[in-house]
Amino acid sequence: MDHIHPDDRARVDADIHAVIEGDGTAWNNEYRFRRADGSFASVLDRGTVLRGAVGEPLRMIGAMLDLTVREAAEAALAKSEERLRFATEAGDMGFWDVDLVADALIWPPRTKAMFGISADVPVSLRDFNEGIHPDDRAATLAAFAAAADPAQRALYDVEYRTVGKEDGIVRWVAAKGRGHFEGDRCVRVVGVVIEITARKIADARLKELNEHLESRVLEEVAERTRVEDALRQSQKMEAVGQLTGGIAHDFNNMLATVIGPLDLLAMRLGDNDPRTKRYIDMAIDGATRAAQLTQRLLAFSRQQPLQPVPLDVNQLVAGMSDLLVHSLGSSIRLQTVLAAELWRTFADANQLENVILNLAVNARDALPGGGRLTVETANGEITAGAGSAQAEVPDGEYVLITVADNGSGMPPEVVAKAFDPFFTTKKVGQGTGLGLSQVYGFVKQSAGHVKIRSAVGQGTTVTLYLPRLIADIAATPSPTTSGTAPLRGGRERVLIVEDEPGVRQFSIDALSELGYPVLAAEGAATALALLDSHPDIALLFTDVVMPEVNGRQLADEALKRRPDLKVLFTTGYSRNALEHDGVLDPSVHLIGKPFTLEELALRVRAVLAEVR
Repeated sequence: MDHIHPDDRARVDADIHAVIEGDGTAWNNEYRFRRADGSFASVLDRGTVLRGAVGEPLRMIGAMLDLTVREAAEAALAKSEERLRFATEAGDMGFWDVDLVADALIWPPRTKAMFGISADVPVSLRDFNEGIHPDDRAATLAAFAAAADPAQRALYDVEYRTVGKEDGIVRWVAAKGRGHFEGDRCVRVVGVVIEITARKIADARLKELNEHLESRVLEEVAERTRVEDALRQSQKMEAVGQLTGGIAHDFNNMLATVIGPLDLLAMRLGDNDPRTKRYIDMAIDGATRAAQLTQRLLAFSRQQPLQPVPLDVNQLVAGMSDLLVHSLGSSIRLQTVLAAELWRTFADANQLENVILNLAVNARDALPGGGRLTVETANGEITAGAGSAQAEVPDGEYVLITVADNGSGMPPEVVAKAFDPFFTTKKVGQGTGLGLSQVYGFVKQSAGHVKIRSAVGQGTTVTLYLPRLIADIAATPSPTTSGTAPLRGGRERVLIVEDEPGVRQFSIDALSELGYPVLAAEGAATALALLDSHPDIALLFTDVVMPEVNGRQLADEALKRRPDLKVLFTTGYSRNALEHDGVLDPSVHLIGKPFTLEELALRVRAVLAEVR
């Protein structure tokens, strides 16, 4: 007893005497025992009590086992386990230990939680196998088998989904481990596991964001490319328009000195020489076609004078039916679809008829074997969410006119150039390439838009978007002209102002032939002097585009001096002071160059007869 540590002595003494004095035979206890050097050793003391015939204790035999080394090892192991626990908890990891010999699985609570299992529930390898998501099970178990295979001894490094045994929640985990081998036998596979569900969700969101961002970038690039293409096309059309407008102006002045004199010559000769008359008629016909070509150039360049009126498009289309049927021929079936309660628009009726006729003729050329042409009207409202086909049409309300055929159609590269001036797919001599250009110019000049859709073998559809007329505007009737009325003049004096000598001389001869007394000037200064000295001048017939003082400025000054003076303008180019946004002022009377003797006679007479 003296060798037992004082703190353990009473406990051991009481315990051993309880066995001796009782009826027990076996005793064991652990306590600290003093060595010869004075230090204490932890010992396991075990003894057996030997008893006599009546059970009386005779002696006690036993042995002591020094526990110092074992306790040190246990203390080191406990410390190591504590460090491992701290490390795994800090890293939010769980460890796992698969004993392949005993077919046992060791999981701490953190690892069990990743498989949806409570901390106090025992686990087996079956829980591991069944807890893996079905879609990941084969790959995960194959990786485990490779780690336990003595021939491969692979690193077990996998990511897989688990399905919670108790809660059914799907989680993502990442596990790493290695096999422990004894010779050529794997006895254990040990490793760690960490839950990566949050990371996987973040990765998925990032991937979705990147894909969305990529698609947005592609959309933005495509939109920018489309806008740049549209801008280049607009700039090209504007540049060509300015060029063609200038050419048309010069052409009109030249044609005015051809058509007019031929008219006068034909009137002078009469029917006395049929061959000469035939030659003159051929020349007039060629010059007239040249004038029509020039008019198309002006239409494309948006420089033709327009006289818009409140317009019922249904009525206009219905009135064109006979003309369209005649132009299309018997092999093409015309169908008109007119919308009920169609809105009105504000446009030049004659020019709109020409546009629809142009589209119909183009469709006819795309239907050499016959087919169907549909002219359809509709109300349309374009909003910000409109489809790609209407992406370039600003928001608003429009009257839609659609001309569609089921003909040969056009490939995309042809559609892209369809509105370009002088572009045509027809053979040389069969087309000017200005038909669709004229359509484009008129619609743009009318503040509208035009779209074309076509595919090879599926036909072509052209849609005009003309702005809806909201305000109530009264129509201004144009002076009535008739191609069958006899040419007649008058006795009113006319002052002609024209800087182009040839046109001026024809105007003098034509009006003189009609019986009008005529005075002529080449500019504003001379014209105003003649106006002051001849109070009997009833009509000022003036060119618009002149050097120094233009025709509108001359007319304004003349009307200040003579408010009752009638004015008739002439021009081969309409981008001038007579218009507001390409539309003639309502009070303006205009005759375009070139003009025939009949057109001049009717227009002069109508202006002089107008009552203010």
